Amino acid sequence: MASAIPSIRIKRVYAAAEAEDGARVLVDRLWPRGISKARAALDLWFKEIAPSPGLRAWFHQDPAHWPAFAERYRAELDRHPAAVEQLAEFARKGRLTLIYAAHDPEHNHALVLADYLRACLAEA
Repeated sequence: MASAIPSIRIKRVYAAAEAEDGARVLVDRLWPRGISKARAALDLWFKEIAPSPGLRAWFHQDPAHWPAFAERYRAELDRHPAAVEQLAEFARKGRLTLIYAAHDPEHNHALVLADYLRACLAEA
């Protein structure tokens, strides 16, 4: 019998923290503007799992680059299995909420990361 895939959600850092968020992990390389550490209510700021500075600058939240960005970011994640495993451990313990600051809820790296983690956990 296969085990259920842990719950992984994404949420903007500017939205209020809630008890049902579970573990809250900021997955941005840069600290979000105007947010205090107390308001962010994070369990971890995991800069290392964010897209590389070069990839982030190239994408610059341009929806036209979205498919290529997602592919390139997945390739970066493939090269960092220890970091992915560290994040997967949070998900195995209960609900995991990936926190991000990008304005676009449909074109951001947290979406790619959440899908990548779900796939990794489904394979395990």
